[in-house]
Amino acid sequence: MSETPHDPVPHASARTRDWVHEAIRLVEADANRSADTHLHVLPLPPQWGVEVYLKDESVHPTGSLKHRLARSLFLYALANGWVTERTTVVEASSGSTAVSEAYFARLIGVPFVAVMPRATSPEKIALIERYGGRCHFVDRAPDMYGEAERLAAECGGHYIDQFTHAERATDWRGNNNIAESIISQLALEQHPVPEWIVVGAGTGGTSATIGRYLRYRRLATRLAVVDPEGSAFFPGWVAGVTDYSTGLPSRIEGIGRPRMEPSFVPSVIDLMIPVPDAASVAAARHLHGVTGRWAGGSTGTNLWGVWQLVARMRAEGVRGSVVTLICDGGERYRHSYYDDEWVAAQGLDLAPYTATLERFLATGTWSPPDPPA
Repeated sequence: MSETPHDPVPHASARTRDWVHEAIRLVEADANRSADTHLHVLPLPPQWGVEVYLKDESVHPTGSLKHRLARSLFLYALANGWVTERTTVVEASSGSTAVSEAYFARLIGVPFVAVMPRATSPEKIALIERYGGRCHFVDRAPDMYGEAERLAAECGGHYIDQFTHAERATDWRGNNNIAESIISQLALEQHPVPEWIVVGAGTGGTSATIGRYLRYRRLATRLAVVDPEGSAFFPGWVAGVTDYSTGLPSRIEGIGRPRMEPSFVPSVIDLMIPVPDAASVAAARHLHGVTGRWAGGSTGTNLWGVWQLVARMRAEGVRGSVVTLICDGGERYRHSYYDDEWVAAQGLDLAPYTATLERFLATGTWSPPDPPA
């Protein structure tokens, strides 16, 4: 029967609302299918009185901590009406966030473009493309932002902008965010409220979420943020400014930025620890040697900070627990951090840092080599 002028006709916005509702259901259903990530114990001498836990974010469907962030960013964009059934989503990323966002873009059926440095690991590029995303390369890491914004405007798409929206897209009060998950998983441990939680900063979203949650829950836990060479976060935090810039790329993918990002919240951080890149790589490799677990360079950065804090706790006679993250798996870095030729080409000498780790875990003595000039 043909429509008359008085028959109701679905408006385009109503169809879009229905599509958005279904997209949100799909993203939420993905979270509902995934169990929480594991909290592994790193064995230490019992007489130390310190427990170290690794929250294994590599077991997410897309293999990294960024799966949580990408889910939150897509829900935030959908709820704000920024992404609809006709939207191309564009992101600036050094790799792992783009992998996870490509996954969610495919899940809801929208195109995805990742703008990233040419030096991004080939394994990450392959994963983005496997999920249906397209990679657009820039020669300099600082050029990612403007190029992503330009591409989004050019195609009428949406620049999802993890570096601005990470700290606000995640509910820091709970709702099974990473901080709430850590605290709940420690409930039956000997030291259920950790002395320290140690994380790196890429967007700043994870440290902002954890730091805010600890204060909201009135917990005594302190937050330490580790930062690799060349990154702007540590010197900016020391200087007490929010616009510090180095303009330098980070060799430790996923953390370290050439500028302080809008999502970085310095006021919730109790301590920042600069970490040499050789120490990050040495610690990631050492973790595999000790536990058999493969992890990326950012996990190594975390661990270098963890061992310094454990040494401090022992020196001060403090008993308790320290928690950090396995940010992603080491299989993404076979051609970099686990490749001796790549390490040599970067001019990284891992030997003194490996010796520091082995000596510390054998004797409890922390005596790191001098940092690179």
